[in-house]
Amino acid sequence: MIDLRRLRAFVAVAEERHVTRAAERLGMQQPPLTRLLRGLEEELGVPLLRRLPRGVQPTEAGQVLLEEARAVLARAAELQEAVRRVARGETGRLAVGFTPSAALHPFVPAVLRAFREEAPGLRVELDEAGTTELADALQHGRLDAAFVRSPVGSVPGLLVEPVLDEPMVAALPDGHRLATAGEGTSALPLAALAAEAFILYRRPSGPGLYDAILAACRAAGFSPRVAQEAPRLPASLSLVAAGLGVSVVPASMRRLAVAGVAYRDLTDCPGLSAPLHLALRQAGLTAAVARFRSAVRRGAAGRSG
Repeated sequence: MIDLRRLRAFVAVAEERHVTRAAERLGMQQPPLTRLLRGLEEELGVPLLRRLPRGVQPTEAGQVLLEEARAVLARAAELQEAVRRVARGETGRLAVGFTPSAALHPFVPAVLRAFREEAPGLRVELDEAGTTELADALQHGRLDAAFVRSPVGSVPGLLVEPVLDEPMVAALPDGHRLATAGEGTSALPLAALAAEAFILYRRPSGPGLYDAILAACRAAGFSPRVAQEAPRLPASLSLVAAGLGVSVVPASMRRLAVAGVAYRDLTDCPGLSAPLHLALRQAGLTAAVARFRSAVRRGAAGRSG
């Protein structure tokens, strides 16, 4: 295989038509340059340069090599830059997952949009699934990062970082006695829901929110009667709209605008909030993932600043 240093030396000499000027162009001494040229001719077994009284001139074989060498060196430069761009997280693939409720928070689409503008050469692939499915996809390398509501730090090999918190609100059937009672004047105390049937996001899919709601209810003086468990947070709103009970959901779920559901802000529920986490694999953090992680951190800092 021909050494690229020899090709660069030959191209410089062939273009300058002078060994001394080529050495100056390459920032090296003339003797090492001469050795590179001699080694290239010996490797190929043909003379490449014709010595003239004032400089040199490519032979017929040298002229052919000059054209090919320019193409090879250009391709080598492109390859080098391509590798560096991957190392900087500017190109490649990034697979990001999110739970249905996480996707509804305006932060998630905003940070994804900003990141795609920041790294347009990076192919971003998106997937929506439950927390358990996202954790499995991260573990097995099908995803690089995921926005989740529930902490999955106990899952081996995963790193979970808090991004932000948002308040929880009561989701009530439209026309429910609590839907309009005191509306516009005050928030609804969580204890006001003590006698209601609750519809909650199924615990195996979202243990964080499920457990937080139960703990908040107990702190408010009652144990909620869970009448239904929905496989996804958006599905819980459909059950609320059907009049099967009430629910407590992240405030961003209001954006779904489900017909038949009314929302009330909650009070007297300290510690009750809907966290948003970024889950990553602990090992093998690629440049693209590190860059995305930084973008998420910047975005979260901008919201809290």
